[in-house]
Amino acid sequence: RGLLLDLPVDKNITITDLGKVSRHGLVNRRAEAAAATDLVGQLRVKASSIEQAVRNLSGGNQQKVVLAKWLFRGTSTLILDEPTRGVDIGARRETYQLLWMLAAAQKGIIMVSSDLPELMGMCHRIIVFSRDKIVGEVPRAEFDQERILSLAYQEYVRP
Repeated sequence: RGLLLDLPVDKNITITDLGKVSRHGLVNRRAEAAAATDLVGQLRVKASSIEQAVRNLSGGNQQKVVLAKWLFRGTSTLILDEPTRGVDIGARRETYQLLWMLAAAQKGIIMVSSDLPELMGMCHRIIVFSRDKIVGEVPRAEFDQERILSLAYQEYVRP
């Protein structure tokens, strides 16, 4: 339990694709450090070093390390579940900037959140689910909190 949190930043980042930093089954520490250092810089992870245990980072920086590991893997689509829950306003702002940067770099981002203002601020469209099914899709130009909430709760209101 919590094993990944106990690993240092560099190992956490490269664990998703060790083939990129190893040869004949042996990890090339220089390649691992270079890859991790690059992503730590890009994502502005605040850590004393890439050897710091992820557990000892702030919540926002732990989340950045999670993103870094999937970017290292080369994924084209990220699914984020409550990406800013439990982080302070500064980390929230940094997360939003990072997500916009990733979207601009042609990464697909699916954000699951119960924070409607967050969704309205970040998304190009909102797909509303209620009782395990899609009940509506709202494009950015039509975002309206009341409309989105009425879609979400229409199944619970009896005529």
